[in-house]
Amino acid sequence: MERIYRFRDGKELTLGGRTLVMGILNVTPDSFSDGGKWNTRDTALRHMEEMVQDGADIIDLGAESSRPGFVPMGAAEEMERLMPFLETVLAECPVPVSVDTFKAETARAALSAGAHMLNDIWGLQYAEETGAMARVAAEANVPVVVMHNQNGTEYQEDILGKMRVFFERSFALADAAGLSREKIILDPGIGFGKTAEQNMHVLRRMDELVSYDGVEYPVLLGASRKSFIGAALGLPVEERMEATGAACVLGIERGAAIVRVHDVKPIARMCRMTDAILGA
Repeated sequence: MERIYRFRDGKELTLGGRTLVMGILNVTPDSFSDGGKWNTRDTALRHMEEMVQDGADIIDLGAESSRPGFVPMGAAEEMERLMPFLETVLAECPVPVSVDTFKAETARAALSAGAHMLNDIWGLQYAEETGAMARVAAEANVPVVVMHNQNGTEYQEDILGKMRVFFERSFALADAAGLSREKIILDPGIGFGKTAEQNMHVLRRMDELVSYDGVEYPVLLGASRKSFIGAALGLPVEERMEATGAACVLGIERGAAIVRVHDVKPIARMCRMTDAILGA
């Protein structure tokens, strides 16, 4: 399974060969891991440049924290924070830029400014505007990361089965909006709507989420520094790099095409070695 995404400014991404690394650029004051570290345009630009030099294939820019317990901000406030950073990064970034938002209005503004793809933590299903994100992505004909999410951690049935139902609902929304399924990248949503034990269970069985009706979809894994690592190892957030790497290596073996990480240089090396062993 190989997919090539070509963008209007000449940049492109190839999924299905070597594992791609998405570098996280949070410009929030309150992200769980690195809030406030990159929330000036100069520091954000330097961090982007460092991540690209270290091996990032995509930069994922987010202006709203999605840490546990966060209170969503309005689209106007999100855009006010996001757009100056996005314009600065796009002007200098040599790789595609993804925007991390679940609000269609923000997504439309970001794409108009030149963003290459979207990363939606509600998988096209944000309750306040179900279907709107799919329409925005379809209008711009861009890739979108569709992440599994839910309120609470209770699953009446097998968690992987429920996740597959969620993704099938996302496919239906994409179809209704005219968004090609070729543009969909799945994300199991590690750390969202799941306990620490459930996160590890999903990681073990992640390969069960790849194929639908005989079609395989690329999977993005976002496990970087998350609380399930702290629960397993008793480590603070700033000491979770090696464990993140272990999760990424297992995730690649289970079908991940992209890993989304804070610590680009060491994780990129782990990905390259894993690909070499697996013959990618």
